[in-house]
Amino acid sequence: MYNVFIDGKDGTTGLQIYDRLGKRGDIKLITLPEELRKNEKARAECLNSADICFLCLPDDAARQAVSLVRNHAVRIIDASTAHRTNPEWVYGFPELSAERREQIAKANRLANPGCYATGFISIVAPLVKGGIVSPDYPFTAQGISGYSGAGKKAILAYEDPQRDKELDAPRHYALGLAHKHLPEMVRECGLTFSPVFTPVVCDFYCGMTVTVPLHRRLMAKKADVDTIREYFAEYYATQNYVKIASNSEIPAFLSANSLAGTNYLKIYVSGNDEQIFIAAVLDNLGKGASGAAVQNMNIMLGLDERISLD
Repeated sequence: MYNVFIDGKDGTTGLQIYDRLGKRGDIKLITLPEELRKNEKARAECLNSADICFLCLPDDAARQAVSLVRNHAVRIIDASTAHRTNPEWVYGFPELSAERREQIAKANRLANPGCYATGFISIVAPLVKGGIVSPDYPFTAQGISGYSGAGKKAILAYEDPQRDKELDAPRHYALGLAHKHLPEMVRECGLTFSPVFTPVVCDFYCGMTVTVPLHRRLMAKKADVDTIREYFAEYYATQNYVKIASNSEIPAFLSANSLAGTNYLKIYVSGNDEQIFIAAVLDNLGKGASGAAVQNMNIMLGLDERISLD
């Protein structure tokens, strides 16, 4: 029996983790009464009595929660942005390599990846590692997501029957090109420069597509669509939750919510003789948040990573 505390369980990610773990016989969820939710002493007691703590909090609150942990046996999975580029924390993307999976298994402090970052890294990190593109390639990327990842206020705004008509249409944001996921994208892919990344929030609840276009003339290796697809298929061949679409699976329209409610990420490769289009489709609440957190917890505890996810 493992004692698990979710600090911030009333948020979207925390609630999903709570739901995924609530029916398990090997997990005892430590709960905090609502009136003590912001009581530092009560929170500290919960944090220090757990085997695993999930932090589903804003960045500053996550850092504060870590400072309350005095029990060195407590293992922390932080779903915020606070520790994703901290070299003392393991970045929780097990599919990147066998070495990363082993680091996660041994981790005491683990940073859960960002949703957009998960899509981008799943595409770009293998390409750089394989020498197909160089670290200084001028990457651009676009992310399209449902509104569930935008926070409580945004969810309420989108679900308000009297909402502003502007919410009916896709909306670009982070127009200053400084989205908070960029540092982890650069670090985990080993890039020389930040990509030009443009996120878009849309009027559907959950699901996400991250797209990365490539100019073949700028690639370090002159790989075509089939070569890159085969490379991804080999790279992720042993993984449970990253799949590669075959040529026959390339649709006329690629829907961002096609994997909603799952922990899967699927990569699509298409294009022509001059340009290549690569897309990662996932659930921003699944592989992009709570699903990834539970998967990492399972690995850290030496369990089958698929428990609570399939």
